[in-house]
Amino acid sequence: MDIDVRGPRFGAAVTTVALAVVLITGSPWLLAWQTLAFALGAAGGVTRSPYGWLFRKAVRPRLGPPKDFEAPEPPQFAQAVGLAFAVVGLIGYTAGPQWLGLAATGCALAAAFLNSAFGYCLGCELYLAVRRVTVRAE
Repeated sequence: MDIDVRGPRFGAAVTTVALAVVLITGSPWLLAWQTLAFALGAAGGVTRSPYGWLFRKAVRPRLGPPKDFEAPEPPQFAQAVGLAFAVVGLIGYTAGPQWLGLAATGCALAAAFLNSAFGYCLGCELYLAVRRVTVRAE
């Protein structure tokens, strides 16, 4: 079942704010929260993530009906990519080196910002590229 495209963009906006605060404060606790949010989105799909739940319960009812939909698999894959960067960032912030935490968090922030501001999902594009390669290989 396809999903409302506004949901993942909302989640990306919240993620952008959370990751920016992580970079400003160096808070491993906030990055741990974001890592959990990515993990839930990767495991159950973006609609099952905390930000997807917030969108569904608090934001979507205040918007008009959705006009655009997308397949859930690319955003779910993007959550897994975000999870990988968040885990590496969390390792950097908690065990070191500090630059690793900054770099991984910065990469995740850049991707989230592109999705929230411009609707360009790097993880989704990576998913589609992998699918093209694997389909050709079959």
